[in-house]
Amino acid sequence: MGAHGPAVNAAASFTPNDHSIHFFLQLALIILAARVVGWLGQKFLGQPQVVGEMIAGVVLGPSLFGLFFPELQAAIFPKETKNVLYVGAQFGVGLYMFLVGCTLHLDHFKTKAKSAATVSVAGIATPFLCAVLLTPWLLGMPGLFADGVSQWSATLFMGACIALTAFPMLARIINERGLAKTSLGTLSLTAGAFDDAVSWCVLAIVLATFGGGPGIAVIAIVGGIAFTLFMLVFGKRLLAPLGRAVETRGEMTNLVLAITLILFCLSAFLMDAIGIHAVFGGFLLGVCMPRGLFVAELKRKVEPLAVVMLLPMFFTYSGLNTRMDMVNSLSLLAIALGILAVSILAKLGACWAAARLSGEDNRTALGIGALMNSRGLMELIIINIGLQKGIIGPTLFSMMVLMAIVTTMMAGPLFEAVYGKRARASGELDTLRGEDGDAPGAAIASRPV
Repeated sequence: MGAHGPAVNAAASFTPNDHSIHFFLQLALIILAARVVGWLGQKFLGQPQVVGEMIAGVVLGPSLFGLFFPELQAAIFPKETKNVLYVGAQFGVGLYMFLVGCTLHLDHFKTKAKSAATVSVAGIATPFLCAVLLTPWLLGMPGLFADGVSQWSATLFMGACIALTAFPMLARIINERGLAKTSLGTLSLTAGAFDDAVSWCVLAIVLATFGGGPGIAVIAIVGGIAFTLFMLVFGKRLLAPLGRAVETRGEMTNLVLAITLILFCLSAFLMDAIGIHAVFGGFLLGVCMPRGLFVAELKRKVEPLAVVMLLPMFFTYSGLNTRMDMVNSLSLLAIALGILAVSILAKLGACWAAARLSGEDNRTALGIGALMNSRGLMELIIINIGLQKGIIGPTLFSMMVLMAIVTTMMAGPLFEAVYGKRARASGELDTLRGEDGDAPGAAIASRPV
């Protein structure tokens, strides 16, 4: 497992063959861990498969595997191979969000536009207000924020972290629980997408204050709005010939699949290049894709590989950057619990209240709040950026990791308690599918629109 580079620097030099050797072993362990931990989470904790995969990523990192077997963990996941894993992770999560976008029904959004807008605004405004109140206290604690960080930048960063919804994870929970074609699922996905996009734009503004210049923020915000408007206005008409080609042949040919994947890669590239995130490019393209047989064929050809092999790479990459042993005193634990409580109140509470004010019944509003409160690995991405760019310190990073895991794990059980069980009993939703029921879109594709 050692590097096979030049003898003068053999321990540190990785050749392309070294990356290949590590990649295949890493991928085998990632798939195994995702399946095993996902099954255990479903069986004993009542968690959806996706939450188990998130935990599996942390298990493979320094928090557990590296804690007990540091040399073996470092040999299998050396830092030199992280860039390769990162690319696979972005491809996996972007492709999955593309497929999720294909299942989104804008008819539901049109009927729930007022509710979605209200929930989105509340899910952004309240977290930033809480960040204004919380950040001065955190800045007074040594080691949480990096030296030299202004209160303005720290407040924006904390607001973005609290406002963030785990969009990919939210989408997967909605799929696994049979909500993809319901108004509640569509409303939650739409509000979550908007909140995440705003959070990433705010992050771009924060990064601009750390040497990147104002151009970073301008490109992210203006470019994101322009691409979104272009896709929503012209996307469906430009992509319609792909749907007609599939309907004519009765199947998706390799040529149509190739064109579709090229368009996905270009959309992901554009969103990544302007500083937002590849997942939004994939999701927006999916929203504009032809429906009917085209989507059914696309999911049949692409979804199993994306869900089983590629998406777990995303969770593992973030898990490799996570350390759960940093919150190691009662005072730090108290601060971490305070951040957790504020985050739940600011997101779950605000989205619930907004949904109620927009006319949703209490059960539906609670279900929306429970789903929007999930933060997952998108949170880990944004705080990893904050750590790498010198905005936060390792201790605050670990506290935010704890918040991300707790809010994500509570999303599924809380949703079932306030909405899911009663909805299934009344026949509003299908019976909750198991892990291999199968991939989270298989049953969805078979249900009538």
